[in-house]
Amino acid sequence: MAEAAADMAHVLVFPVPLQGHLNIFLHFSTGLLRAGLHVTFLHTDHNLRRLGAAAREAAAASPRLRFLSIPDGLPDDDPRAVDGIPRLVQALSTTGTAAYRDLLASLRRGAAGGATAADGFPPVTCVVADGLMQFAWDIAEELGVPAIAFRAASAASFLAFLSVPRLIELGELPFPEGGGDLDEPLRGVPGMESFLRRRDLPMQCRSDQDPLLKVVVAATVHSCKARALMLNTTASLEGPSLAHLAEETRHVFAVGPLHAMSPAPAVATSLWRHDDGCMAWLDGQADRSVVYISLGSLAVISHEQFTEFLFGLVAAGYPFLWTLRSDMLGASQDAALREALAAFGEDRALVVAWAPQRDVLRHRAVGSFLTHAGWNSVIEGVAEGVPMVCWPFFGDQQINSRFMGAVWRNGLDMKDVCERGVVEGMVREAMESDEIRRSARAMADQVGRDIADGGSSAMEFKRLVGFIRELSSTSTAENDLQIQE
Repeated sequence: MAEAAADMAHVLVFPVPLQGHLNIFLHFSTGLLRAGLHVTFLHTDHNLRRLGAAAREAAAASPRLRFLSIPDGLPDDDPRAVDGIPRLVQALSTTGTAAYRDLLASLRRGAAGGATAADGFPPVTCVVADGLMQFAWDIAEELGVPAIAFRAASAASFLAFLSVPRLIELGELPFPEGGGDLDEPLRGVPGMESFLRRRDLPMQCRSDQDPLLKVVVAATVHSCKARALMLNTTASLEGPSLAHLAEETRHVFAVGPLHAMSPAPAVATSLWRHDDGCMAWLDGQADRSVVYISLGSLAVISHEQFTEFLFGLVAAGYPFLWTLRSDMLGASQDAALREALAAFGEDRALVVAWAPQRDVLRHRAVGSFLTHAGWNSVIEGVAEGVPMVCWPFFGDQQINSRFMGAVWRNGLDMKDVCERGVVEGMVREAMESDEIRRSARAMADQVGRDIADGGSSAMEFKRLVGFIRELSSTSTAENDLQIQE
């Protein structure tokens, strides 16, 4: 009976509706599908419309995967930019709550007696929800569905957010007016006392009034109350942080990098259309000669910052491929871009609106990666052994960049500086440093071992699937009892 119930495990997967979260949650879902589980992937109405045919094709390719959606509570023309994340989470947790509760309740009931419904899906037996949306697993538990929190950030950044109350208690937060000395060392984050500085805390810590900081800290503390905490990382990368988190939570699963263990088609989650022509352009470049630049799906830069980046890249002298979203800067970039590319040679530089990043990073022509240091980008670069230059923007990116520059030494940390001379110097160092390249290659080799059969991440994922099956067995039995009553 228990084995039969476990075979009916059906996980509702619910990410924050932002590009990086959608990516990694679909890789996770792909892993669950390969393990034989059913998956309902919950989008917002807005994003499911944007994905369109790509989502329908992904669902059609697997009889155990479906996409459903609920409203996010924002008007369709809302830009859903980084400064609107607190508003988005708030709208989801208010307007979207009733729709989510009703949907989950109906999926929990399923067909009579717990049998599979007409569409072939059994009742939902477990929820894996984004760690930033505490309402999602609170409601699940209220409805009798066991819930797991999945944070799409690094273990180190999760630990830093969890440590904010201690930082306040020690007087290390808030920063003095004006920020004080940003190179002042910090003692309040366990395991990072020897290298963490004020400037390495999330940018939001520089203001005690930042609404995003309050949202993330509250969600982080609450995540520790879930049945388990899941992170897209490896013990080899973040063992000390994971050990500290294990003391604060019931169960911690380090199951990354998921994009390498269970890759999903990029088009199935991309809210932007890929420019695949960049791959042909890379084919025409020499090995390890190209600088790839992408500052992620949310960063917005000023015209001055754009100009410093552009002329720094041109001065470095290497061919470059730059992902520059249409909403990242606006029309003011056009004249400067045309002028610089004309001087540099358009055959040596390519600018696209969006690129298939995983394919780009594994291409033989790419020699370094100038990144915002978002965790998805970090772990994708680590897995491919690409040296990185980090210009962090917000959230977990400040801590990620510090780890690359000061702990792992597979890259350089350019935070709080955007000057063409610095860009030029760091790009050249990342491209030319044998020491950085050796560190990057060694990390990639270790991650390869982690995700191979018998590796730490592969074993953790199996343990997680077993944990979900066990939760699902209990959930199914309780659901059957409620139906009988």
